[in-house]
Amino acid sequence: MASVQEPPPPEFICGDAATELSSNRTSLSFERTRMSSDRTLMSTVRTSLSLISFGFTISEVFSHTSALFPGAGWSGRRLGLALLVLGVLLLVMGIASHRLFDRALGERRDRLHELQLLRRAVHYHATPTYVTAVSLLAIGLLAIASIAFKLF
Repeated sequence: MASVQEPPPPEFICGDAATELSSNRTSLSFERTRMSSDRTLMSTVRTSLSLISFGFTISEVFSHTSALFPGAGWSGRRLGLALLVLGVLLLVMGIASHRLFDRALGERRDRLHELQLLRRAVHYHATPTYVTAVSLLAIGLLAIASIAFKLF
């Protein structure tokens, strides 16, 4: 009669199934927190995009109507430039906040991994949201330069 060998029991973190389950929940909570950080950056990008596009549009509209309303082009360009600068500053603060938060989250996760409370060390990379935010920042800076050269 052939004997059936049972597979060896899985190796748990700290040799304890409860610790393993807790580790899995903690890993998932890190992932949820990171996705939440990305959603926050997306809302910052959305608001910044609105400010930048409104600023550029107002500047362009007033620059083309300056023949009809003398003096309106100058004030319209300044208003447009102010909205552009506000949008870019908001985006810079959002990107900086996102990077600082992601760095702190990564350090916390690494610390738990070093204590062998998490099974895998995960190193986060730039997300599409982050790349989009940095690209929008470059576009916003170009728009500011374009209006500033027309203004002065």
